[in-house]
Amino acid sequence: MRIGASLTWFGLAALAIATAANAPAPVSGQEAVEKFTGFAINMNSGPKTAVIDFTIERWSSDDERNQLLSIIQDNKDPTQPLLRALQKMPRVGRIRTPTSLAWDLRYAHESALEDGGRRIVLATDRPIGFQEARYNTRSMEYPFTIIEIRLDKEDRGEGKILAGTKIYIDKKNNLVLENYGQQPVRFNEIRKQK
Repeated sequence: MRIGASLTWFGLAALAIATAANAPAPVSGQEAVEKFTGFAINMNSGPKTAVIDFTIERWSSDDERNQLLSIIQDNKDPTQPLLRALQKMPRVGRIRTPTSLAWDLRYAHESALEDGGRRIVLATDRPIGFQEARYNTRSMEYPFTIIEIRLDKEDRGEGKILAGTKIYIDKKNNLVLENYGQQPVRFNEIRKQK
């Protein structure tokens, strides 16, 4: 599935491609770690559901965002340079299901919505399984996971998860997020944990 990218997606994708080591002090006015939980529904290859928990330890800096944007702007196919840059960035948080190990998030950005809520974009490299790497399957061309969340004033909301995503610039110079699956995973009933 191709999702045409406007400047908004351009910013989201670039932001979402950052962070992986120590968790530095919070930026952008974040005073504390934020924890969320939600319910994911994957309709690709038969319905599958899972609870997903994620933690944001800090927001990505403007320098990190600008580095990622620069890679996207300077490369017609930014996939591999973007992946390398993202993997080198310090961790911004973690994501997991109750039955899996946590995976480091590399990029986290929030922006205010008109109704008083907020929009959060998260990005990371995605886990690659042994068989997938061994056989170098086509899915290896889709190394990113990007999550977009819209929360209301009470920090409740919904979003989508693009698991297995490729990022590139099309012939019209638009940023394109191409999802390996037919459609994004729906992310519902998201709420902030106390």
